[in-house]
Amino acid sequence: MTTTSTALAIAANGLRKAYGGKAVLDGVDLQVPAGSVFALLGPNGAGKTTAVKILSTLISPDPGSGPVLVGGHDLATHPQAARAVIGVTGQFSAVDGLITGEENMLLMADLHHLPKKEGRQVAAELLERFDLSDAAKRPASTYSGGMKRRLDIAMTLVGGPRIIFLDEPTTGLDPRSRHNMWQIIRELVTDGVTVFLTTQYLEEADELADRIAVLNGGRIVAEGTAEELKRIVPGGHVRLRFSDPAAYQSAAVALREVTRDDDALALQVPSDGSQRELRSILDWLDAAGFEADELTVHSPDLDDVFFALTDSTVVPNQSQENAR
Repeated sequence: MTTTSTALAIAANGLRKAYGGKAVLDGVDLQVPAGSVFALLGPNGAGKTTAVKILSTLISPDPGSGPVLVGGHDLATHPQAARAVIGVTGQFSAVDGLITGEENMLLMADLHHLPKKEGRQVAAELLERFDLSDAAKRPASTYSGGMKRRLDIAMTLVGGPRIIFLDEPTTGLDPRSRHNMWQIIRELVTDGVTVFLTTQYLEEADELADRIAVLNGGRIVAEGTAEELKRIVPGGHVRLRFSDPAAYQSAAVALREVTRDDDALALQVPSDGSQRELRSILDWLDAAGFEADELTVHSPDLDDVFFALTDSTVVPNQSQENAR
């Protein structure tokens, strides 16, 4: 049944999909708030693209899956209504290199059944927005990788989708083109568009995503903000640097379970990076009469999270479950 709820752009329960008896998705739950960026991370073969294909109505989930609502529309009963509000940019460009950028845009306008005048207007506006107007009359085969990717997303926007699936949109792009693409994604979200992103670049998810889910072995093994995920793996610490060797030695003796750096007169105190634990360390320093010249908080990055959670030998612990 179609719903008019806009609180969640995507709500999927118990997604299942198997190929040749192997479960690619094994009961995956996803909830994506409208107007946000949601990143799905996972190693190659984890099922990220399969999830995108199901949510974008390209394939159906297996029997036994729960309901899937996209844009408020149940994919099982109203797939066409869902297609009307989504756009998809896959791993491989949909750009036709034999025709011009403008012709690619007009082809998409025709596919969306836009009147000719409106289609030309929309194409011109999007080409301008994506800085492709000067190249509009050139064959798309002459475009750089970054230009082709911008054209690909511009084509996706012809129908005015409110939910966009970007499946590894910056793969193969140079750093400048990747940063330009990030700015485009931020502008889309500012306009109220929901972006469902899969990526192999951990920095990309850290920069863009409001929430991140890690998919491994067909299941979501952790979900949360980037900062929440960083706190669930070990390695976080507070670094205290002293200029007074005597204060450094006294603090090193008084503190337990610290890592010493005698050359730098610095101590590393294990910490989960939380405000409560940081306050506890500061209170202890004050009470003991020690004054550190520099205090910095170091948290694991998303690379640490990714490797920890996608290691087949790691079983999600309670802290990982809490992050979900």
